[in-house]
Amino acid sequence: MTELPSAPDHVEPPVIESEEDYGLSAELIHGVEDALEAGRDEAALALTAELHEADLADLLESLTHDERRQLIEVLGEAFYPEVLPYIDAAVREEVIDQLGPERLARLLSALDSDDAVEVFEDLDEEFQHRILTALPQAYRHILEESLSYPEDSAGRIMQREMVVIPSAWTLGETIDYMRAAEDLPDDFYDLYIVNPKHHPIGFIPLSRALRTRRPVRLTEIMETDMKVIPLTMDQEEVAYLFHQYGLVSAPVVDEAGRLVGVITVDDVVHVIHEEAEEDIMKLAGVQEPDLYSAFLATTRARFPWLVVNLMTAIVASIVIGLFEATIERIVALAVLMPIVASMGGNAGTQTLTVAVRALAMKDLTEANTRRFVGKELLIGAANGLLFAVLAGLVTWLWFSSPAIGLVIAAAMVVNMAVAGLAGTLIPIGLERMGVDPAIASSVFVTTVTDVVGFLAFLGLAATFLL
Repeated sequence: MTELPSAPDHVEPPVIESEEDYGLSAELIHGVEDALEAGRDEAALALTAELHEADLADLLESLTHDERRQLIEVLGEAFYPEVLPYIDAAVREEVIDQLGPERLARLLSALDSDDAVEVFEDLDEEFQHRILTALPQAYRHILEESLSYPEDSAGRIMQREMVVIPSAWTLGETIDYMRAAEDLPDDFYDLYIVNPKHHPIGFIPLSRALRTRRPVRLTEIMETDMKVIPLTMDQEEVAYLFHQYGLVSAPVVDEAGRLVGVITVDDVVHVIHEEAEEDIMKLAGVQEPDLYSAFLATTRARFPWLVVNLMTAIVASIVIGLFEATIERIVALAVLMPIVASMGGNAGTQTLTVAVRALAMKDLTEANTRRFVGKELLIGAANGLLFAVLAGLVTWLWFSSPAIGLVIAAAMVVNMAVAGLAGTLIPIGLERMGVDPAIASSVFVTTVTDVVGFLAFLGLAATFLL
């Protein structure tokens, strides 16, 4: 009896059990740094040879400017194009300057169109022109056309590489075509079916195609319930569609309804990360992540928002100045003022965070907005009552004055209730006016809670303690 040949042995991939099982280790980073410092290029190359593109990008970000340049020289042709989209924009600018336009053009032409656009759109116009002249005509047209679409739109994040099949074909014809074609994307999830006008009329998941016999016509097994995305749709709306309907990919059409591209879930994961990061930065008054930005650039970017905060602080100070005589007569008020203001500010920030997230996720609608505002008002008032009792007792024991304890208790209830209202009404109002609530909400909420806190506390003190 003839024995069947045994299957070749393959190393089983390790199971990820902790953070140490993926990403970069401190030992690897220090090893690369030591190798570069000692001029041991082969050792540095060996340490980076098996790194994933994302990990190599993280390594480049963690190195100093000189070490980064040295490592790129060491890598040479082993610096793969897929690394570029993973690198932080500030660091990528340095890397691109070192690569030069000709080499960058070669790297971009090897990328999927959506990744190439992501890298290309951050370049200045002069450098873009130099890149375009070095690119093949067809690829140049793709980049130029992509940049003509609005920033952060579906046209910017879609990829042109996709599998498009005429509606008259059978599955057998489709399989033969895919086996023979040389320009298919490396990874794809769905087959898109188009009519003679090149309009998408349905799609077939690869899993269904694999289970269907060759003679079956595509129109018999295709899904017609699909979300078709226009070129100009904002990427945040695209991300919402993928999240809401569990999409893996979605077709993109132009104004005439013609299929021009596809957005896949890996692109959307990047968008979700980018939008979440952007909202967090805006809430803190930071325009964009600046971990790798230069000192002066970071300072200039943060300065305007700090000026706005200075203006709002002056408004709060003016309110305090109105009660200067009251504070002079009762010095304890100066000690207790920050308690009222900070508690209101913290309560307002909590409510604001919930409201901004609900607006971003489209959880707040006309039907539930009033209920949400009422709930947050009640929460603010309830917390105000609880902390009023606590703050009032502490103040009474501290200053041996039940009257001051009652004043701070009343001011606490007022300010925390107002904080609940401001934390909901301000972002909702800004959103309805077409202003991103993540940008301006925090400064307004803080101003309201500071002014109301000082006004309530000092006003009550002037009324009942003098």
